[in-house]
Amino acid sequence: MKISIQSVGDLGYVVRASRKAQNVRLDDVAGSAQLSTVFVGDAERGKDSIQLGKMLRLMHELGIRMTVEVPDSTQPYWEKIKAQGIRPARKRPAGKPASIQEKKSE
Repeated sequence: MKISIQSVGDLGYVVRASRKAQNVRLDDVAGSAQLSTVFVGDAERGKDSIQLGKMLRLMHELGIRMTVEVPDSTQPYWEKIKAQGIRPARKRPAGKPASIQEKKSE
């Protein structure tokens, strides 16, 4: 079944419906996905500031796959970028603001 997602709320509905269809408690899926119950509740309610990486982990745990539709003109750029890879973002110590030099390079 394919469902069109137009908002974080729509994605939350899909997550909740999938969890309930599998008869899994919220705290159980949170534990198995190594997420907090607060996060899972927020995700199911469609909180706008949800972290995508965690949402993807939750979706994977529930067997939900996500694909995106892009214009055909995107394919050659996508292939080139994927082949080159993307450098991971450098992590700064918590609480340390970016230096002027780091801000210029971004």
